Amino acid sequence: MAVRGWAVQGWGGSIAVAVGAAAGAGAAQLGLGYGLGIIAWLPASNGAAEAAWVASLGWATWIAATSTVVGAVLAGRFSSAESTTPDGPGTPLTATLWRIALALAAAVGALVTVALIAVPARAATRADTFSPQTIAAGYAILGVIAGLLVAIPALAARAVAANTVVTVAYLWLLAVVTVIDGVVAGRGLGTAHLGVWQFTSERDGYWFGNLYLPGMALSVLSALVLGALAAWPAARRGDGRVGVAISGAVGPLLVAAAYFLTAPNLVGVRNQQLSAYLVAPYALIAGLAGSVLVAAWGSREPAPRALPGVAVPAQRPIEAPPEVRAAAALPGREPEPSVREPEPAGRGRGGRKRAGRKPASPAPAGTPPEESGPAAGA
Repeated sequence: MAVRGWAVQGWGGSIAVAVGAAAGAGAAQLGLGYGLGIIAWLPASNGAAEAAWVASLGWATWIAATSTVVGAVLAGRFSSAESTTPDGPGTPLTATLWRIALALAAAVGALVTVALIAVPARAATRADTFSPQTIAAGYAILGVIAGLLVAIPALAARAVAANTVVTVAYLWLLAVVTVIDGVVAGRGLGTAHLGVWQFTSERDGYWFGNLYLPGMALSVLSALVLGALAAWPAARRGDGRVGVAISGAVGPLLVAAAYFLTAPNLVGVRNQQLSAYLVAPYALIAGLAGSVLVAAWGSREPAPRALPGVAVPAQRPIEAPPEVRAAAALPGREPEPSVREPEPAGRGRGGRKRAGRKPASPAPAGTPPEESGPAAGA
């Protein structure tokens, strides 16, 4: 198989894949965020800069967390396609220790996001601190820790890993669409909030107080759909129902953690962000509901399969009974078949009697065989 061909064998290679994949995922996401203007550390101290600061911290925390999970999942996928450890299936304890080792290695690789966040954050101006880069780096470290805690169950359940990857892809797609929408509308490149897209006008019909209702509905509906879609293949494969059931909550959980870590008191949060903050718990519940429904209705019993590295014992041939083997050992006598009863002497197939012939008796041992043909009559 193709996956086996790319599988990395050995502990060292698997750890290196985890470190490199997490570092690459973090650098790629931050590069995309800086390039599109989604993450911006503004030097001003007005309201726009405060909103950009909170939004950038949320993105930084979420990117650090998802980079850890993605690195661990990729290493677990490519290090061994058929086993939970590089040397075989192992015991449950060794499998758990191996997952923890891969998650820790991915967390080490994701620490590259700390430097990539702290250095540009020096440009920000904050009235409450003289070192904004230290605060930004601290949030990145919190994101790595959150990703470490999620990476372990993601390695144990493929549905959890699938939900995380699908949620990451969806949120980046939503961010790109938000930026394009701002450019088309003439607002130019600007900070896009995590999981937020205001795709309607500012009319009062779309707002309930400070809550943007279409954006909240989009967050809940997308979490429900992604939770069900990511869990469906694992449920059809017959994976563990617990992992399938909880998988829908993992992606929204990382988003909610990023929000509540960066602004637990909702200070400096704009209306669009406020809607996302308040709807995050409901999106988590919606994602969980989607995966639970799939686990309840779409699961099937896993098909039995041979474990890797376990040889199937060869079948032993059926031996003849002892009396048949003893009769076969007598000289001049052929063994009777053990699968059917011997036919009576003098009868052919179907029980008909043979005419003019008598069954031959075995010759005594040592007697030379009689000659037949013309030579015998001479």
